[in-house]
Amino acid sequence: MTTDPADLVVTGARLRSGAVVDVHCAGGVVTALPPAGAQPVPAGAVVVAADGGLVTEPFVDAHLHLDKVRTLPWIGDAALQAYTGDGMADSARGIDLARAVKEQYTLERLLPSVRQALADGERHGVLHVQAFADVDTAAGLVGVQAVLAAREEFRGRVDVSVVAFPQDGVLRDPGAAELVEEALATGADVVGGIPWIEESAADQEAHVEWACALAARLGRRVAMLTDDAPDPGYDTTRMLAEAMRRHGLAGRGVACHARALGHYDAERQAAVLALAREVGLGLVSDPHTGSVALPVERAVAMGVAVALGQDDIEDAYYPFGRHSLLEVAFLAAHLLDMRTGPQQEVLVDLVTTSAARVLGLGGYGLRVGGPADLLVHDATRTVDLLARHAAPRVVVRGGVLLG
Repeated sequence: MTTDPADLVVTGARLRSGAVVDVHCAGGVVTALPPAGAQPVPAGAVVVAADGGLVTEPFVDAHLHLDKVRTLPWIGDAALQAYTGDGMADSARGIDLARAVKEQYTLERLLPSVRQALADGERHGVLHVQAFADVDTAAGLVGVQAVLAAREEFRGRVDVSVVAFPQDGVLRDPGAAELVEEALATGADVVGGIPWIEESAADQEAHVEWACALAARLGRRVAMLTDDAPDPGYDTTRMLAEAMRRHGLAGRGVACHARALGHYDAERQAAVLALAREVGLGLVSDPHTGSVALPVERAVAMGVAVALGQDDIEDAYYPFGRHSLLEVAFLAAHLLDMRTGPQQEVLVDLVTTSAARVLGLGGYGLRVGGPADLLVHDATRTVDLLARHAAPRVVVRGGVLLG
């Protein structure tokens, strides 16, 4: 149920800066952030008492394979073992094995789990999702259709940006490129890609060029899975950044995984990160879904927009997940060795403000004039927010209580 869209005030809200304020909202925007108790509550306003609990922006999931949610039982562990085993050295074979799940795709089978993943995310305060949906000669458009249908059901509560994703490549899978264009014409938002899966460096370049040219022609963003293996021979993150510059896509690209960057020498790594910063290529790390991760802290230090993503929920690549970005950040604290107080703050940035930069969410942020989208937590400290990774007590979207 939701409340009526009346004025709303969150009293005793502890911001991450440490300030305790009242958050006044009207007309779907934040109208004032006075010190707690300094400004009267308007008559008739809905009041939420934060009681000193942290109040944050909603969480942003920059990478979720939404069509694949809870499909692991359909095919078993073979693809999972190949993708994650031996330090991810055989991750490409895992993707090939996972193709079999799409033989069982129907709208009726996919939609309940897609819907549940968005509902779980909403309960955990995830109100912005970049959702990848497979578009290839195995899946056809069924995955996209399921995600688009769920997006309509959650419209006004959860924003879902749909990536038309050619999981098996475009040169390896003739016909996939045409299906991507069809998916975009029927409602998908973002041109997807996975260039590293192609057979040669030339094919990888061609894949990147195709996707960026298409995005430029249609005025869309581009989101790719790049270099998803610990092999310094992979170079598709750089290819993507260069193509963005050629096609005038500054600030309109995302590279997910980019795990090979962690195996570059320091000079080459710095050069790729500097290029990403220059062209506004956002990076998304999912360290919990594999044993290798991109160099998150170095990227952040160099001014690159970086996010964490859920990536997978009980599918051929990861057997867990409940669409909680705080849980993802908690896992990342261990996997990326980010445990100090300042590092904890960065982790929360990676699922809020920095993640919003990755997706180009210009209206995002807890500020006067910003959207009245916020989460009220029981935790009063960042360390407790991460350690407990509990669902927020209250979720507010457009000044309206969700729940």
